[in-house]
Amino acid sequence: MRNEKALLKGISCGDETQFRELFNSYREKVYSYAFKILKSESEAEDVLQDVFLKLWLHDELDEIDNFEGYLKAMTRNHVFKVLRRQNLKCATNNLLKIKWTESHNETEELVLLNDSQLIINRALNEMPPKQKLVYNLCKSDGLKYDAVAKRLAISPLTVKTHMQHSLRFLRSYLTKHTDIAVFLLIIENLIRINK
Repeated sequence: MRNEKALLKGISCGDETQFRELFNSYREKVYSYAFKILKSESEAEDVLQDVFLKLWLHDELDEIDNFEGYLKAMTRNHVFKVLRRQNLKCATNNLLKIKWTESHNETEELVLLNDSQLIINRALNEMPPKQKLVYNLCKSDGLKYDAVAKRLAISPLTVKTHMQHSLRFLRSYLTKHTDIAVFLLIIENLIRINK
């Protein structure tokens, strides 16, 4: 390449021929550096175009003392900008996937819960009356065994026995009338209610 300062001065004045000469001299270095880091031909090509566009628009290229060092720093900065953009895009995509999965799971669980509540209601209708009454007072009304015992004028031990029988009945009914996923979800909710 002929006198670099004169070439840069000509480019600053808008000389396209001199710009083409500069481009042909440095394009392979810029492209190779970008490709080595980004591992993408299209991204490396974009960096190449951005770097040389910025050079073309630069008014005072001839004032740069170490053009090759300047060009390398400029290329590195553009590559880092692309990497930041890629990382942001990746993080955004991951966040969107997580949110979609969470909302999808919530919807699926809601449908399963509605189905499971219908099955539980059917089971309750088939339960012996005393067990059903104790179950509803404990589960639906949220009463403790002592409160149910006072209300029904029976011992807390009898309330506990009725609850054990009603839960056994429910488990048996559910295993016969549901698939395993719904069954596990119902059991999980029964355990949560029991606590």
